[in-house]
Amino acid sequence: MRTVLKKTSINLATITIERYLRVVHAAWSKTKLRDWMIYSAMAFAWIGAIVYNATLVFLTCAMIDGVCYVMLFVNDSGRLAYFFWHFIAFYVIILLIFGICYWRILLLVRRQAKIMSGYATAGLNPSQNSLNQIQTNVIKTVVLVSGFYAVMWLPNHISNLIMVLSKNPNEFLISGYYVTLFLAFVYICANPFIYATKFDPVKEILLRMIPCKTTNVANSG
Repeated sequence: MRTVLKKTSINLATITIERYLRVVHAAWSKTKLRDWMIYSAMAFAWIGAIVYNATLVFLTCAMIDGVCYVMLFVNDSGRLAYFFWHFIAFYVIILLIFGICYWRILLLVRRQAKIMSGYATAGLNPSQNSLNQIQTNVIKTVVLVSGFYAVMWLPNHISNLIMVLSKNPNEFLISGYYVTLFLAFVYICANPFIYATKFDPVKEILLRMIPCKTTNVANSG
């Protein structure tokens, strides 16, 4: 489960950066961004998470009375250091990537909207209306993706801190941890639906993937 959570965080950061490069640096991405780079980033999301967790388990595992335990640190300082590293790497930095990349995308969309408004004449301007719709769509997607991530993942990190500070966590704390872990997985499941329902480019791609059979009324009968 830890591997899936870390893989999801890395994958979200990678997708956000890739989207930022294609929108904000469109000319550069067309000439420099290659398919093998995207495939390598996809593979790194899995390989990096697996290597990270395997290394952590190997360094913190111990056999006690015939039972193998993991996440056993030498002292409380080691546990706290790991918690803060994990919190910063997989929560704070991810939110910073969201904020910086999506904010730059939003600024670009607003700049384009202002340029189009300068050429607008009296009456309705289809291009201006289209840019306004894109801007609204981007804002909604940014708020949902970033805000949902911050809200759904924060309880898990708080629960991790409580577990770290508690030398002998009781069943209530352990149950609460699994509840927060379930919330994190809810975000993982809901995130694709956010893009599918709120982000028009993704929606158009999904609609093209749905097979549709047309009927020729003239030839029927």
